[in-house]
Amino acid sequence: MTNEELTRKNEELQAQVEALEKKVKVYERAVLEMCWALAGTVDAKDPYTNGHSERVADYTRMLAKKMGISNEQQKDLYYTALLHDIGKIGIPNEILNKPTRLTNEEFQTIRNHTIYGDQILGRLMSIPSIAIAARSHHERYDGTGYPDGLKGEDIPLAARIVAVADSYDAMTSVRTYSGVRPQADVRAEIEKGAGTQFDPKIAALMLEIIDEDKDYEFHA
Repeated sequence: MTNEELTRKNEELQAQVEALEKKVKVYERAVLEMCWALAGTVDAKDPYTNGHSERVADYTRMLAKKMGISNEQQKDLYYTALLHDIGKIGIPNEILNKPTRLTNEEFQTIRNHTIYGDQILGRLMSIPSIAIAARSHHERYDGTGYPDGLKGEDIPLAARIVAVADSYDAMTSVRTYSGVRPQADVRAEIEKGAGTQFDPKIAALMLEIIDEDKDYEFHA
């Protein structure tokens, strides 16, 4: 093969690679937009949680970056956090949006959103953490969470990260039962929950993010 032929062949291969990269970006964008749409569907069931899933995804990605997790895994975790509450689709609106205290039976119904989420997302085998985090983001580091009572590092890493991000957003958003809490109070709650509710290492990273947020911009 002459140098001219070799150059032409390399140019053809480069063009094929560029075309493939463009297709991958289009597919990735489509997946992201689908996740946004599904997350928005869940959040729309409760006007007080509008934007919750996307904020949790943003905080999850911040934590993953601080942990030194690869960009590809950060992307998977972002998708995972976007869909962590997908199981709430199966919860009746009158329970999900109840402004007064839930009965024990109603609280158990709410808890079932973790199981429903696992069932809905369980077939997405390309990103296993999606279903895992949907099921386990209400597990507690001390083993008193639900639905399986997992403890410590038996709780999947994705779920431990989402749990911290989810709790942070719950405290920094307007809800039916509370407004946005002062940043110092939120920090104190995260610190208090380290080792009991949260993985202490991940909680420590969330405290770093809070301390870096001098103007308290990270809230709904």
